[in-house]
Amino acid sequence: MPLTPLDIHNKEFSRRIRGYDEDEVNEFLDQVIKDYEAVIRENKELNNQLLSVQERLDHFSNIEETLSKTIIVAQEAADEVKNNSKKEAQLIVKEAEKNADRIINEALSKSRKISMEVEELKKQASIYRARFRTLVEAQLELLTQDGWEALENREYEVREREREREREVKEIY
Repeated sequence: MPLTPLDIHNKEFSRRIRGYDEDEVNEFLDQVIKDYEAVIRENKELNNQLLSVQERLDHFSNIEETLSKTIIVAQEAADEVKNNSKKEAQLIVKEAEKNADRIINEALSKSRKISMEVEELKKQASIYRARFRTLVEAQLELLTQDGWEALENREYEVREREREREREVKEIY
């Protein structure tokens, strides 16, 4: 069992005429030296372990710091991408709204133009019907006049004369 500081402090040597027993003191000193050497070795090992653990701790601290910085950079990049996406989305929406307004305005303009053309065609159709009605009524009036009967009689007379000539020509030949 290794010596403790209390053991060294409480150790009593027996007395002889000339003082402490030299062999006993030397044995005690040898034991103290061995224990002290063991403590020194253990202290060195513990110091080495402490250095190793400290190096690992420093290494992990560096990794933690690097990861923290990386996370911060990634978060900033994500925020920037998010903001850029929002801006781009707003631009796309504005562009779509402009296009929609343009398309609506063009459609309204075309609708107005077609409406005007339809109205113009209705007017022209009404005018055409009125003129055609007037023409048909004038033609009907001509047909109902007495002059047609005279023309029909005249046509009949012309046919009769032609038949007579044909007969005369046949008789001669």
